Amino acid sequence: MKKNFIHLHLHSEYSISDSLIRIKDLIKESSDNNFPAVAITDTNNIFSLVKFYKTAIKNGIKPIIGIEIDLKNKGSKNNSSKVVLLCKNMKGFHNLSNLISDSYINLDDDNKFYISKEQLAGKSDGLIALSGGINGDLGNAIKLEKEDLIEDSVKFWKKNFPNSFYIEITRTGKDFEEEYLSRALEIAKKYQLPLVATNDVRFLDKISFQAHEVRVCINNGTYLKDEKRKSEFTENQYLKSSEEMEELFSDLPSAIENSYEIAKRCNIQLTLGETAMPVFPLDDGQDENEYFQSLVSQSLNKKLSDKNIINKEPYLKRIKIELDVIIKMGYSGYFLIVSDFVMWAKNNNIPVGPGRGSGAGSLVAYILNITDIDPIKYDLLFERFLNPERVSLPDFDIDFCMDKRDNVIDYVATKYGRDKVSQIITYGTMAAKAVVRDVGRVLQYPYPFVDQIAKLIPFEIGITLNKALEDQELKKLYNSDDDVKEIIDMAIKLEGLARNAGTHAGGIVISPKKLINYTPLYKDTSQSSLLTQLDKDDVEEIGLIKFDFLGLRTLTVIENTLKVINKNIDDNQFDLNNIPLDDKLTFELLRKQKTNGVFQLESNGLKDIIKRLKPDKFDDLVALVALYRPGPLQSGMVDDFIDRKNGANVEYLHPMIEDVLKPTYGVILYQEQVMKIAQVLAGYSLGSADILRRAMGKKKFEEMQQQREIFVNGCVKNSIEKKQAEYIFDLMEKFAGYGFNKSHSVAYALIAYQTAYLKTHYKEPFLAAVLSSDMDNTDKVVKFVKECEYMSVTLNPPSINMSQYSFSVTKNNQIIYGLGAIKGVGNSIIEIILEERDSNGNFTSLDEMLRRCGTNKINKRVIEALIKSGAFDSFGKSRSSLMSAYPESMKMADQNSKNIQQGQIDIFGFSEEVIENKNISTQEDWSIIKKLSYERDVLGFYLTGHPITEYKNELKNFISNDLQSIKYSYKGRSSKNSLYKIAGVINNIRIRTTSSKDKIAQINLGDATDNIDVIANNNLLDDSINRDDIVIIEGTLRLDEYTNRLSFRAKSINSIENARVIYATGIKIQVVNEEDLSVLISNFESLFSSKDMTGKCLIRIDYMASGITQSLVLGENYKITPTSDIINGLKKLDCVEGLELIYSSM
Repeated sequence: MKKNFIHLHLHSEYSISDSLIRIKDLIKESSDNNFPAVAITDTNNIFSLVKFYKTAIKNGIKPIIGIEIDLKNKGSKNNSSKVVLLCKNMKGFHNLSNLISDSYINLDDDNKFYISKEQLAGKSDGLIALSGGINGDLGNAIKLEKEDLIEDSVKFWKKNFPNSFYIEITRTGKDFEEEYLSRALEIAKKYQLPLVATNDVRFLDKISFQAHEVRVCINNGTYLKDEKRKSEFTENQYLKSSEEMEELFSDLPSAIENSYEIAKRCNIQLTLGETAMPVFPLDDGQDENEYFQSLVSQSLNKKLSDKNIINKEPYLKRIKIELDVIIKMGYSGYFLIVSDFVMWAKNNNIPVGPGRGSGAGSLVAYILNITDIDPIKYDLLFERFLNPERVSLPDFDIDFCMDKRDNVIDYVATKYGRDKVSQIITYGTMAAKAVVRDVGRVLQYPYPFVDQIAKLIPFEIGITLNKALEDQELKKLYNSDDDVKEIIDMAIKLEGLARNAGTHAGGIVISPKKLINYTPLYKDTSQSSLLTQLDKDDVEEIGLIKFDFLGLRTLTVIENTLKVINKNIDDNQFDLNNIPLDDKLTFELLRKQKTNGVFQLESNGLKDIIKRLKPDKFDDLVALVALYRPGPLQSGMVDDFIDRKNGANVEYLHPMIEDVLKPTYGVILYQEQVMKIAQVLAGYSLGSADILRRAMGKKKFEEMQQQREIFVNGCVKNSIEKKQAEYIFDLMEKFAGYGFNKSHSVAYALIAYQTAYLKTHYKEPFLAAVLSSDMDNTDKVVKFVKECEYMSVTLNPPSINMSQYSFSVTKNNQIIYGLGAIKGVGNSIIEIILEERDSNGNFTSLDEMLRRCGTNKINKRVIEALIKSGAFDSFGKSRSSLMSAYPESMKMADQNSKNIQQGQIDIFGFSEEVIENKNISTQEDWSIIKKLSYERDVLGFYLTGHPITEYKNELKNFISNDLQSIKYSYKGRSSKNSLYKIAGVINNIRIRTTSSKDKIAQINLGDATDNIDVIANNNLLDDSINRDDIVIIEGTLRLDEYTNRLSFRAKSINSIENARVIYATGIKIQVVNEEDLSVLISNFESLFSSKDMTGKCLIRIDYMASGITQSLVLGENYKITPTSDIINGLKKLDCVEGLELIYSSM
């Protein structure tokens, strides 16, 4: 047999930054090229281990497990090199795993991964080393032309890798390769060292070089055509065939042969599919199964007693079935572990969700307090969770309070050993929109041009560029514009590649032995926690058990609500577990769609279903959670369910399954119903029925044909006609694809009901908790500030003497704005303020506050933010006065601090002189608009009012309606050409240039009800229109189908002053009495210039004479232009009681 060349130095996409090679593509190409083996040697990781191993074995190719590491040379901080390590056997694999893990655990001072020669020397057994070519330490020594370094290098590798060190040589066209090769041949001869040829492969074919360069530039933040950029790679670093490599090294055949010999020496066999169940710690000699059974028995008796359950028989029968299955499958320890950390969390006041997923169908889980859902009460099936007829791992997903989830993880790590517990890695990929933007940047296209392309890609989970090109607008642009085509074609080559490593949202593994026996560990430099180098699928493949510790923000909201409720209650504290599940007021709130903040029921789509469904019992909420998904919505299932719930005729597929379908009005809504139907009609066991359910979900033709035959034959045995049985099977098959896990629905419906109950009966604490849960998200804060108004809850502005860090509730049930929600005021500063206030009482002035808290951390920015937010309003000074005075107050506070340090304060804390700023002058406060504008700057929105309110009555003459009403009345395409006039404050304005070089203005406009994005040609704006101005805009509404948000296309834009000039026909001035007439008119000369008197507004003056209202209309020579200066000037006159502009019909 011919000794083929084998690629031993190859990087996959999991090198993250510098390879295009996907595992499946690599194995296919290797197979096509008749490579009997191939290696993957990613940079400083073996992320691809399991995927590579499985795919290679499946395709008859020998996988060689390896890595290219950064090697740190002793005593040299900056001198590092490369070396390729290949695993000869499992001893080598474990040594490699140890080396990688140890280096990530003990990252260098600059957070860079290195392995030292000393580490490598201690773990070299079972490993083969390739010198690293021109980038290895031998290559560096040759480059430096230092014989002593060359000798030291050779000695190290020969000593620590006897008969397992090869001098790596390449001919890829890089600088220094030929010089290196010449010396490498001499060294190999001198020291009797073998050579091996590699190609340092980064892509599969030569034409992919350009795409690879773009990938590298994306990672490095550079431009492809930047003259200063020097590429590290060449077009020759592709997966060359054996023939190409043999020809390339025809003068050195041994270097080719050695690649084959090395491949023969590398033989590792991973153990996949075997379960490495973690061990629950018990006293010596104690049997795990016996302990488990005893615990379940005791817990069952307690639960039956606590819940006052009279009919115990179903529970005793069910618990026996579940115990038999759990023990037989070897999962006693798993249940004990989960129960232990859940109970620890509950005992340590860490909120835990009632359940999630199919685990809520287990009675044992309920008995052990893993879940709070009684599966007997809600007719949930254990076999949906653990099927005795289908071997599968149990999978409890546990929801914890978002703020305290890490405490539970830390408990588990402490209990089972930090070397046995780890979070799980996940890989971010180059998704469609992002990769288009990245490619556009690297190719140096203008941002607006690239942005335009990216925005045409639908905002859908899992969207691909090929699927996006089905959109007509994008496809037309792709076919007509070469630049667009270049960007998208390049992006398609990169789309889906691994982009970065991150942390899985909730996955934790616990192993029976040290984790490095199964997977090396990894540490992201941005965080301190360790991760497995294998993702969630691969850790399970290698045998490790995954536990999901999920953070659920709603549990934090519930916990914070309960703290406020129970704050002043000593006995009989409110317990959410004891609330009735049929509370009329709660269902009334739901039927009115007041569901903002209610778990799972906030979206407009769900509100619409709630409005139609009219829920009046808990089962309706369970159904709601299951119904609001694309399948049921598109299939008509939702309409059928609602109609039947509200009185339409209910038909059942067969009388025998009426009890199964009665709770859902004859509709097959839950997966458990599919299983029960199979059991009742066709005699399936519940385990077999679960296999049927899975088959229906996967829609595999051959499997479905087998199941159809089994089902129909079973029905016929039960005296059901074959034709009817086939009809029922067809319907089951149709709805099984839409069916939802009832266990999950019940658990999440319970959280939904609990939040609805709290909002109904404890709305102030609940809304304060919701506001506090997302203080950094301005949009959500705005939403729930409006919800407070809608629910008639008083929300007070921030106060330095009343506010806490979060939103809080006063004794008279009013919410106080949280200091933590003020932009620019950090947590540590708030802690200083609150600690001082709690210790020594409220602050009476700005001076006192600064003096007591100090100015070390409370800087200028913090003080300005607190002033602008209104937090100092209780000091009795206007905000403008405080803004003018605070610099002097800070100086005084600094001086007081220095006096204390210099010992000018006596032992009782008194000084002869406390320096204060006594010159805070009382200034006129800012205008309403300026005051509100500052509020918006530091709070993110207008809290105490809205600038538009002052103009509300006047704007009725201009606009179609407020923004919220216009959005609500939008009827889709039928409204497409309808013209609207809207008004609002310009919150933000940005000018961008389109690909056709036109300038477009993007405006965010807001009134007191809502905000909307406005697109306008830049020529519609003049220099006088700026941020914070109130404008009137005429145009049309558009629905962005990708973001599902309404926007506005402007046809005209006018400031309110311009609109007055255009549309106002008169001005009505009200004075107190007849004597004020002459006073008013005498002021006209000073108020009006000759230019002002050339307008078209007649002046009408209303006054009282002899108790009767009289009117005087001035002549044509008094027609004015109603500018803001004139109107404000008239309003300031003492004799003027009121002023109103008059408009003709528009």
